[in-house]
Amino acid sequence: VTFDIDANGILNVGAQDKSTGKSNQITITNEKGRLSQAEIDRMVQEAEKFRAEDDANRSKIEAKNGLENYCFTMRNTLQEEKLQDKFEGGDKDKIEKAVQETLDWLDKNQLAETDEFAAKQKELEGIVNPVMMKVYQAAGGGGMPEGGMPGGGAPPGAGGAGGPTVEEVD
Repeated sequence: VTFDIDANGILNVGAQDKSTGKSNQITITNEKGRLSQAEIDRMVQEAEKFRAEDDANRSKIEAKNGLENYCFTMRNTLQEEKLQDKFEGGDKDKIEKAVQETLDWLDKNQLAETDEFAAKQKELEGIVNPVMMKVYQAAGGGGMPEGGMPGGGAPPGAGGAGGPTVEEVD
């Protein structure tokens, strides 16, 4: 008697009677509970479809979180003691009002689309950036965070003179 299981889980059983020389062989497959190729293909197609939806949701959530982070960064910047006397007239109130309106809009529009979040952030930046530029210039630029504006990345060449110099060579 011989038993052989292949990589697909198929069992081959063979038996031979040594006195008569008669042999018999049977193959046992487990088709019950297995997916057909058509079902596998359908599942792969569904997974591809859902991947696109997941990517869209991911970008929407990133845009929403970016806007929310920008609002809270601005709110924290307004609380910095060294900047309190640098705001002119109603500039601070103007920014606080714009930030609060944006946060209220976020609460009411949790299901907004990516471009709506981006447009709202651009609108808020349009109000905040000119005021903050004036504030940082009035502060002598010393209190200005790297990147120019809170929430911005470091501008090119902002590494400072104290760091290592990188020279590209072919």
